[in-house]
Amino acid sequence: MNLSISHPHSPFLLLFFFFFTILAHHSFTVTSATCHVDDETGLLGFKSSITADPSGILSSWKPGSDCCTWSGINCLASSRVTSLSLMGQSNKPNSFLSGPISPSLSKLKFLDGLYLLNLRNISGPFPDFLFGLPKFQYLYIENNKLSGRIPGSIGNLTGLYALSLSGNQFSGPIPSSISQLTGLAQLNLGGNLLTGPIPNGIQKLKNLTLFSLDRNQLSGSIPDFFGSFSELRILRLSHNKFTGKFPASISSLAPKLIYLELAQTGLNGQIPQFLGNFKTLDTLNLSRNNFSGLVPRSFANLTKIFNLDLSRNYLIDPFPNMSVKGIESLDLSYNKFHLGEIPKWATSSPIIYSLKLARCGIKLKLEDWKPSQTYFYDFIDLSENAISGSAIGLLNKTDYLVGFWASRNKLKFNLESLRIVERLKYLDLSRNEVFGKVPNGVSKLEKLDVSYNRLCGKLPVTNFSASAFLGNDCLCGSPLAACKSVA
Repeated sequence: MNLSISHPHSPFLLLFFFFFTILAHHSFTVTSATCHVDDETGLLGFKSSITADPSGILSSWKPGSDCCTWSGINCLASSRVTSLSLMGQSNKPNSFLSGPISPSLSKLKFLDGLYLLNLRNISGPFPDFLFGLPKFQYLYIENNKLSGRIPGSIGNLTGLYALSLSGNQFSGPIPSSISQLTGLAQLNLGGNLLTGPIPNGIQKLKNLTLFSLDRNQLSGSIPDFFGSFSELRILRLSHNKFTGKFPASISSLAPKLIYLELAQTGLNGQIPQFLGNFKTLDTLNLSRNNFSGLVPRSFANLTKIFNLDLSRNYLIDPFPNMSVKGIESLDLSYNKFHLGEIPKWATSSPIIYSLKLARCGIKLKLEDWKPSQTYFYDFIDLSENAISGSAIGLLNKTDYLVGFWASRNKLKFNLESLRIVERLKYLDLSRNEVFGKVPNGVSKLEKLDVSYNRLCGKLPVTNFSASAFLGNDCLCGSPLAACKSVA
């Protein structure tokens, strides 16, 4: 699933909403007095352990100046440092820090929050100096390179309200002592190398609003303990090695859950009817599992769903008629559906940006499909259907299109008429009846496949391999055979 942060209901933004809610607990007001000498010493020790700071994230950290004014530092009125918050910018390659987290931060006795986000190269083990900080409550070390095991002593941090170590390289089991952190509202250990089962003791964390263990190597069955989490809003367990069926106790989350992600978790059986009771659900991702049978008719009750991904299962017809007012992203690809047409509730959505219906048994002439808007589409995948006609009318009305996949259909149009917009990166028209010459604009794409069509003429200069152009009998020029000169 590819969900852009630019869209207002993306799961990525939901997680950031939770993070900034936490950050708002801190006062950003500082006094004119210089900070405490222990705080300055501790922070400069942290800076001295950093081996690379190419974008100058710590450039304002200068000895003798007031550390309460340094970038990323928040202080209370007593001029004691209460939080350290440093963020890299993913769109800027030089926005990172390299090096370990210095234990000199143990001098910051009033520290209650440590936020090291997207700095990419912060390394070393779990920072055990945190056990000596009496006021500590918020730990966010995300998208770095911390490694080793999460220590069993983590259960001693009983004052923690939020624990997020996502996007690191922690390995081994989730320590059972994590069940002692009964004040936790947010637990995010996603994107690591964790193994073993989910500890049953996690059911003691009754205040959780966010629970995320996705993108690990966890195994066993998913514990049927979700009746303990009456406040849960976000549940992410995708991309693990679980076995078994859909935990029945998830039904108890219906009143408040807004985001449920169980993609590629090894679950099987039928999708439960009770999911239709989740009337506040914004995002549901059950893709890449072994679910079979019908999609429950109760899905018609999911009127507030914005992102729905049921792709790559074994689901069969009929698909329920949804009553959703505006879907943003929909993926039903690679099941056993025979939809016949693109669902009207998707066609009529004024806010849809991603439509993926590969191998869904769609039979139509593309010109007859009249979506209420095409301007904001990022992704369209109609591969392996029985769609005929021309894609020009559709594609030439999209300004933000990133990817269009329509292989193995019956499309027939002149490729030279295609307007290749600046954002377009992926284009797959293979195994259709597309004709004409390959336009120069394709050289800007990242991936291209126009093989097995009826294209002719000399190829423009590109970096694509021959496989992108095979099966077009009268195409010539690199990377195919040279064009024959006319005598």
